Amino acid sequence: MLCHAHRPRGSGSAHGGSSLVLEHELRCFAVFRRVYVQRDEVRQMASAVQQPELGYTFRVGSLVLHAVGQLTPSQMAAFHSTSAIFPVGYEACRIYWSMRHGNRRCRYLCSVEEREEQPEFRVRVIEQGYKDLVLTDSTAKGVWDKVLGPVADKRTEIGTLKLFPVYLKGEDLFGLTVSAVTKITESLPGVEACDRYTFRYGRNPLLELPLIFNPSGSARAMPKTSSPFTAVVIRNTSTTSRCQNTAQGEGGVPYTKPPTVHHRSSQYRWMKSEWRANVYLAASKIQGLGLYAARDIEKNTMVIEYNGTVLRNEVAIKKQRTYKSQNRGVFMFRIDSERVVDASQTGGLARYINHSCTPNCVAEVVTFERGYKIIITSNRRIEKGEELCFDYQFDCVDSQHKIACYCGTADCRKRIN
Repeated sequence: MLCHAHRPRGSGSAHGGSSLVLEHELRCFAVFRRVYVQRDEVRQMASAVQQPELGYTFRVGSLVLHAVGQLTPSQMAAFHSTSAIFPVGYEACRIYWSMRHGNRRCRYLCSVEEREEQPEFRVRVIEQGYKDLVLTDSTAKGVWDKVLGPVADKRTEIGTLKLFPVYLKGEDLFGLTVSAVTKITESLPGVEACDRYTFRYGRNPLLELPLIFNPSGSARAMPKTSSPFTAVVIRNTSTTSRCQNTAQGEGGVPYTKPPTVHHRSSQYRWMKSEWRANVYLAASKIQGLGLYAARDIEKNTMVIEYNGTVLRNEVAIKKQRTYKSQNRGVFMFRIDSERVVDASQTGGLARYINHSCTPNCVAEVVTFERGYKIIITSNRRIEKGEELCFDYQFDCVDSQHKIACYCGTADCRKRIN
């Protein structure tokens, strides 16, 4: 047997330094006879779901999973059936036969949203040469029936293999019953309250995800019930800094005192490998959930990265309107005039950091080799167990849309915006 195996290499700096080897990742493996590779499927799924910043593509056959979504305690009772759980914010793409041409395929973007406290299933038909078509229904089967009927008719017209739509289930086409997706949704916190659902696998500790009390998770964007919803976006007022290979005068060496780190790019790599040891999620003393220091953090230490989906400004504005129509929290960070990071439905733990008028952290946009990164950095020494916070610096609005601040510091401005 002739076998070529290459050890995985991390995304080390182009300017040198030690590379970061990603655990359980094999990027190239070639053999010239049949071999069997043992893998830890759950660990791989956990990496894809819990570390979206690594850019994993989660694909099962013709289904590509983009986002798992989440459920609040109040949604548990309605957002499931006997065979599937429907997390709000779930998004997956399915390649399937075209509704317009019997011998072509196109993309169907499937998502689950909330409408009047009930699940709403959406399918966006994306086909080259045609304007996107959005279909909605209160059930997964109902929305996919609007696709399967025209598909069957077109294929009958040209005499291709006949389809039997009556035997195709909407939950299957959404990907909600795929074993890998089911393992993830069954590990969502609180799903034990889904009393009609029949569990196939049960909770897996590697797939533990935090419980949210509201769609945004922190005080910054609580949905309003009695007044019109105001979209709020964290604005970047700090000067975007670019990493240079020069020593930082005040750059603290973070965490477990590794060899002296002079470059900000090196600090960033340390933070990416160690951030889970820096923070933990717990009930906030300010409001909702909050992020706390899991150990003492020195001044000017990179604590965690603010992750989410990078959107063009035009797309972000449309997203805001959508969230507004659903009375959902808007959870965004503006990078510049053209780009916005949307963490309203997907994103890392940094989105749970609450606002404070006297913060112990700052958010800065830093340019690294691969683009812009939003880094949460300590602006003073933070004691273990202290809640992390930074100033959202919202734009000022009229009194009708003011958001109360509950930070409770001596210099509290009483309003976030």
